[in-house]
Amino acid sequence: MNTVVLEVRSLTETLADAARAMKTGRAEREARIAFATPELLWQVLTAKRWELLKALCGVGPVSIREAARRVGRDVKAVHGDVTALLNAGVLRRTADGRVEFPFQAVKVEFELQAA
Repeated sequence: MNTVVLEVRSLTETLADAARAMKTGRAEREARIAFATPELLWQVLTAKRWELLKALCGVGPVSIREAARRVGRDVKAVHGDVTALLNAGVLRRTADGRVEFPFQAVKVEFELQAA
């Protein structure tokens, strides 16, 4: 399964894992996108954007207008959400300008610890 993991990790942890993977030659089965804090994760992954990801999961490349139609929302509002998800690396833009969510599943990981 082609899965993306959205996680809360420091840059230091992310770089250390990348260095380990390069050293051992073992690649991860899952794509990972890290956010520095839970607040940043939820700032990027709002309820409307989560709904958009669900609508685009497994669909392939679509226009922003088609994405808006699938979620029943205004094109301008969806355009703003698509831009935020593109900037975060969650969505990709194809050569012909369409957008795609190139994964079949999403996993969100973060740990809440006592202060």
